[in-house]
Amino acid sequence: MVSYAGRGVHGGVVESLGSRVVGGAVAVGATLDPRTLVDDMGVSLTVISEALKVLGSKSLVASRQKRGTFVRPCTEWNVLDADVICRCIEGCEVDAVLCDLAEMRSIVEPAAVRRAAERRTEQQLGDLEAAIDRMARAGDDAAEAVDADSDFHHALLVASGNEMPAMLHDLMALHCGRATASCTVTAAAQTTRCPVARAVLDATGT
Repeated sequence: MVSYAGRGVHGGVVESLGSRVVGGAVAVGATLDPRTLVDDMGVSLTVISEALKVLGSKSLVASRQKRGTFVRPCTEWNVLDADVICRCIEGCEVDAVLCDLAEMRSIVEPAAVRRAAERRTEQQLGDLEAAIDRMARAGDDAAEAVDADSDFHHALLVASGNEMPAMLHDLMALHCGRATASCTVTAAAQTTRCPVARAVLDATGT
């Protein structure tokens, strides 16, 4: 899933238009006129056309003859697209997005633990152990704690032997850390989190 942020003028236009759509600045059903966008954003018609194609690939907009390009309802967006999640987190949907991601994790990971117990390698057990050690050493360092926790869950899904859950975690971790890194992660919280991770590791290693 390609992220376009930082990819020159084209990436900037994709990011800007995507933020307008996801943030509600452009209403559902509203038409995005390319020539108006050219004047508004100060870029060429080619850049606008290519950006709208990218948004179309993410199901944020659609094009129809005689109607042009218009914003699709949020129920039709590709919510597994990294850029869509990013735009939602940066907008007003932070809590809802993080809740959905946490719920996805709660659905996927219990099954992953069962599969990992059957399929994991010694190297994968070592990766899980290393992530727990990092969590324990993180203390009040929020960024390090979030990163170590993400590595633990990623290693767990990889150990399941199924590539699809691992890819889902890569998607979630891509932007989830941006919203959670600012949270206060105390040593006390880590004291609770590490035994839980250790219990998962023990179940996986048996």
